[in-house]
Amino acid sequence: MSSINDRILSAVDRLFDDQVAFLEALVRFKSLRNEEAAAQDFLAAALRQRGFAVDRVRTNASQIGRHPAFSPATVDYAESWNVVGRKAGAGTGGRSLAFNSHVDVVPAGSPHRWTAPPFEPRRDGDWLYGRGAGDMKAGLVASIFALDAIAAAGLSLRGDVQVQSVVEEEITGNGAATLFAEGFTADAIVSPEPTDEQLVRANAGVIKFRLETKGRPAHPREPESGQSAIDLMIRLIGHLRRLEAEWIAERIGKPLFEDLPNPVALTIGTITGGDWIASIPSDCVAEGRIGFYPGEDPRMRTAEVEAFIERIAAEDPAFAGENLVTLTWVGVVQAGYELPEGTDAETSLRAAHAAAHAGADLRSYVMACYLDATIFAVHGNIPSLVYGPIAENIHGIDERVSLSSLRRVTKTLALFAADWCGVQEG
Repeated sequence: MSSINDRILSAVDRLFDDQVAFLEALVRFKSLRNEEAAAQDFLAAALRQRGFAVDRVRTNASQIGRHPAFSPATVDYAESWNVVGRKAGAGTGGRSLAFNSHVDVVPAGSPHRWTAPPFEPRRDGDWLYGRGAGDMKAGLVASIFALDAIAAAGLSLRGDVQVQSVVEEEITGNGAATLFAEGFTADAIVSPEPTDEQLVRANAGVIKFRLETKGRPAHPREPESGQSAIDLMIRLIGHLRRLEAEWIAERIGKPLFEDLPNPVALTIGTITGGDWIASIPSDCVAEGRIGFYPGEDPRMRTAEVEAFIERIAAEDPAFAGENLVTLTWVGVVQAGYELPEGTDAETSLRAAHAAAHAGADLRSYVMACYLDATIFAVHGNIPSLVYGPIAENIHGIDERVSLSSLRRVTKTLALFAADWCGVQEG
C-alpha cells in the first residue's frame, strides 16, 4: 500500500500548479447568494471533462416547512442550482464517498479596504488571497484534484464517488438539504471547510433571524413626540445579550463546549434604519444569528427566543404599544452535531493525515457555527468529516488560504478516498 500512497502523493505534487490555477479561476467568480450560476457552470464543465456524470439540481423551496433538513428562506430559488458530479466505482466491494462543498461566498464587505480587489486572486508567498479562497473554494478544488491525483497515479476507485458543489450554505443550508432529500448520499461525507488541518468534532446548532422595530417619526424640534426605532433596536439588542449570557452559561457540563468562552455567539450582522438625517426614525431592521448545543431541537430554541421577546415587550415600558417588535426566522434553523469517536471513516482519515503530514497526529476541535455536514450527520446519521486547509480572515478583509496547507490537505483527501473507497489498477 505504501507504493500506492507514494504514487498518489507524487501525483498531487505534479498537478498542484494546475490546481492553484483552477482555484484562482474559481475565485474570480463572484458567487454571492443567487449569483452562483456561472461558477456552477464552470465546475459542471470541469467535472464532465473528467468523466463525471453531472446533475444540476435546483434548490427545492417546496420542502421548506415540510422536510426537517430545510430552513426558512426569503429569496426565489428559480436560479439556485447545485451541481453534483457522480462517478461509479470501477470494481466491487468499495465504500461510497461524497465530497460536499459550498460554492457560495459572503459579500466582500468593504472592497476598498482590501489590499487588492476581493474577486481578483492574488498570490503573496504561501498565501492566495480572495473572497472565498479559504471559505471554501480551496477545499472544493482540493476534492476535485484529490480524485485527479488518484487517476493520474494510474488507479481507479472501487467505490462510487460524488463531488457536490452546493449553494445557500452561508445562509440557509437548503442547497445541501436539497441534495440530501434527493438521495445524493454516501457511506461517508467529507466537507473540506477551512479547519486548519483539524477534524471538527462538533458544531453548534444555529438559528438566524430578522428583528424589526417600529418607532414614531417626528421633527427634532419636538423629539418628545416621537420614539426612535433605532433606539428601540439598540435597547432590544441589549436585552438579547442577557439571553445570550444565559445560553453561554449552559455550556457547563458539556465537555466539548465548556472551554469555549462563547459557544453561542449572538451576532447582529446587519442593521438599517431611518430615512432622513433630521427625522426621528420610524423603522429599524436588524438581522443576526445565535447558536446552541448539539442534541437540542432548534424549534425549541426558536420558541425560547420568541417567548423572550414577548416578555421584553410586555415588561419594558419602552416597548409599550402595539406590535413595536417583529421577529422573523430568515435563515438556518438547524441542529448541531457531535461526531462520534472511533468511526471507520475517522480512522481512515487519521491514517491519511499521518501519511501526508510525516506521521503527525490528527487533532480535533469544536467549530461553534453552522456547517452543511450537519445535514447529513443529523438527518442521515452518516459519518460526516469536516477537514480542510489553513485559512485566515474568512468572512473578513483580505481572506486568504495557505497553499502549502492546501497541498497537504489535497494529499490527505486523496489518500483517504483511496483507502475508503478502495483502489485498483487502471
